[in-house]
Amino acid sequence: MNGQHKLFTSSAAGLGIKLPGWTYPVVCDLSTGQVAFDNYVGRWGEQSKLDALLQMYAVEKAKIEARKKGYTVSEQFLASGEIKLTIHVSGGAA
Repeated sequence: MNGQHKLFTSSAAGLGIKLPGWTYPVVCDLSTGQVAFDNYVGRWGEQSKLDALLQMYAVEKAKIEARKKGYTVSEQFLASGEIKLTIHVSGGAA
């Protein structure tokens, strides 16, 4: 939900995302790209959940930008948890 969100000792404005098991939301300021969160060094939320969110964002952003340029994109989920993107441009893959 977009708006003002309470963290432990502060608040942040932006899109609030409630991650599984997290006490406070992750707040993304869509105008600046800044991310605010408070997980008390993992005690109030697993870092791996935030890492997964940031990875998904990066993948989606890359796909959007590639498609804007007319490229096609294929996505492959690897056993390691990584995501392999292949961007197809005329004449080959980049």
